[in-house]
Amino acid sequence: MNNLNFIDLFSGAGGLSEGFIKAGFTPIAHVEIDKKACETLETRLVYHKLKSENRIQNYYDYISEKMTREEFLKEFSNSEISNSVINTPIGGDNNKVIFENIDKLLKKKQVDLIVGGPPCQAYSLVGRNRDKDGMKNDSRNFLYKEYAKFLIKYTPKVFVFENVMGLITAEDGKYFKNMRAYFKRLGYELDYTIQKSEHFGVLQKRRRIILIGWQKGTDFKYPEFDEIKEKFTVKQILSDLKKLKPGEQNNITKYAKPTTAYLEKFELRNGVDFVTQHMARPHNDRDLSIYKIAIDKWLKKSERLKYPDLPTELKTHKNETSFVDRYKVVDINGLSHTMVAHIAKDGHHYIYPDNKQIRSLSVREAARIQSFPDDFFFEGGRSAAFRQIGNAVPPLMASTIAKSIKKLLCQKKKK
Repeated sequence: MNNLNFIDLFSGAGGLSEGFIKAGFTPIAHVEIDKKACETLETRLVYHKLKSENRIQNYYDYISEKMTREEFLKEFSNSEISNSVINTPIGGDNNKVIFENIDKLLKKKQVDLIVGGPPCQAYSLVGRNRDKDGMKNDSRNFLYKEYAKFLIKYTPKVFVFENVMGLITAEDGKYFKNMRAYFKRLGYELDYTIQKSEHFGVLQKRRRIILIGWQKGTDFKYPEFDEIKEKFTVKQILSDLKKLKPGEQNNITKYAKPTTAYLEKFELRNGVDFVTQHMARPHNDRDLSIYKIAIDKWLKKSERLKYPDLPTELKTHKNETSFVDRYKVVDINGLSHTMVAHIAKDGHHYIYPDNKQIRSLSVREAARIQSFPDDFFFEGGRSAAFRQIGNAVPPLMASTIAKSIKKLLCQKKKK
């Protein structure tokens, strides 16, 4: 059971993969369209290789900028790692190329799991509200059929399909109904639950559908997930980091305070005395003035700033009915609101909850809210890192799902 493997589709920066690797699964391949996310995946795979070889200091030398990426990959990556990260869009003629690459990596082994979730924009409520056709004609509605082609090709024992809540209601539930019927026709039993990320130790209000399928005729069943009962707050993942000014770029910095119970329990601050990518985006004077108002309103009254409440001199348009909650402060004494990829475009929806640090979240703070460990390095610069973080499946959530699946597969094999 220590040799169970998986293929990760639509992998992003590897949040799902990180959880499955931590649970003891071996990745065969990652398939992802975003080049910078693929670079992040390769970097993380080298990390796992070096860790298994007791050479982790070489990885720390890289993320602390003692060597270039080119030097790092030349010295410590290999063709098996680089070939396993397939930077190709899934679908159409591309699938043939992807299959050929995966077949070479498999070396005639059976695929145990396929994991992943197609881009969620076509199913999300925000995406449907913004599109004039409600995303009805968006080709991404049918990416589940591309996902299914990998089930047909590799017949895994189990698959995990993660997506947003909006999938259930898209086209009045038609897509989700058709999707499940399609997977069943391919020979899989399946079930799904709606999971709250805080039950897995992730400190944000994130709701996701976890659809799991397994081959018909097996004694597998939908797993039960252990729920974290302890109550933690965002303060425990922010308090030890250095204070930042807007635009301050600390790619490498020392921790400012001792670790916390949360960081220790979930191993986010994991063994080194420095942290990377604690960098804040710059803001203009108008945004900083708005942030200050939003922070004061939230910390003093627990009220959210609405656009109509702004002083006249800070308003830039007359529309006071659309997107009125554009500015949002992270709740330091509770859970963050959902982290999404829009954080790459501006920080208005993720304002740091301190009137002595008027800015939006840093890359590292956003990564912690998504439960990425501090030694997880995102390639491509600040904006690319934010996009990868916002698109990711929280690794803590993924590892619990992976452990539950592994337990069931182990029980099955013993029988």
